[in-house]
Amino acid sequence: METALRPYAIHREEGEKLSFFGSLTWMKATGEQTGGVLALIEHIVPPGAGSPWHVHHNEDESFYVIEGEILFIVGEEQQRLTAGPGTYVFGPRDIPHGFRNKSSTPARMLLEVTPAGFDQFVLALAEPAPASGFAPAGPPDMEKLMAEAAKANIEILGTLPE
Repeated sequence: METALRPYAIHREEGEKLSFFGSLTWMKATGEQTGGVLALIEHIVPPGAGSPWHVHHNEDESFYVIEGEILFIVGEEQQRLTAGPGTYVFGPRDIPHGFRNKSSTPARMLLEVTPAGFDQFVLALAEPAPASGFAPAGPPDMEKLMAEAAKANIEILGTLPE
């Protein structure tokens, strides 16, 4: 039996506050809420935090920087783009990419994936965020990361190129 989609709204910082690779994270919309069309995730990325160098094979990613600056590295040529407030970055599937906050202040961004699915990867690896704010960004549990990445059809290629 299919469930009909319903209108849905969530305000800034509402919902469970998670820690995902050292970033504060909120699920704004999951695949379950959108019928699988998309997932929307909000991150506050502390200085020095970011993603590994990786490739999504199931979804495209769109990033919208709200506050701060994020360095995006995209493609085999490792094109670099520093994105500030109001910058939109589109990352098509099957193209290697990653990002890092190279500034000295936290950056806030929205990440939309189409279709949904990546939200389940985030939820599988995220932990409740500490009440004090950012969790220390230690090395991830690589065995768990690689297992969840394989389930999500994501290739982890290594650390973000410098």
